[in-house]
Amino acid sequence: MLKRILPLLALVLLAAPLTQARADEYSDTVKLFRNAGESGQFFNRAYGYAVFPTIGKAGIGVGGAFGEGRVYAKGKHVGNTSMAQVSVGFQLGAQGYSEIIFFKDERAFKDFTSGNFEFGADASAVAITAAAGASASTTGSSAGVSGGMKDARNVGEYHKGMATFTIVKGGLMYQATIGGQKFTYKPL
Repeated sequence: MLKRILPLLALVLLAAPLTQARADEYSDTVKLFRNAGESGQFFNRAYGYAVFPTIGKAGIGVGGAFGEGRVYAKGKHVGNTSMAQVSVGFQLGAQGYSEIIFFKDERAFKDFTSGNFEFGADASAVAITAAAGASASTTGSSAGVSGGMKDARNVGEYHKGMATFTIVKGGLMYQATIGGQKFTYKPL
């Protein structure tokens, strides 16, 4: 099974470069979320946020995802973060997406920066830049639709002090999985 997954993961890594993102990629991604429907309202109320310009995801039965980002508190860049995910279940394909996680208050910010491991379950379908999905995890459950690059799909109102939004960049992926995500944080 692993021999079938490695070529697909390699393709995702080549198609969506996950090297250190340029500073303007972060600015562009934040601007995209500020102007993408519901997510824009969170910037004025949130204590801070973590932004990932590109997360690459792929799977055939067993899958994975990875992305690098920056963490902001009270409008200031305070550290860097990375996200790694492993998932098992019905899944086939690859996709790239941008993600932002808002922290309602300092407690939620500290929870995130402590590097807690989190389990989740997802069911979604992605084709090019349109997406439909539902998820249930330790940060809550939700359902949403993204029609393209200017629509942020809500993956939960504040739950345990965090709210997550995604914008699909492209790909083709079907999944109904159980997986775990691990965020690492390095202060500046």
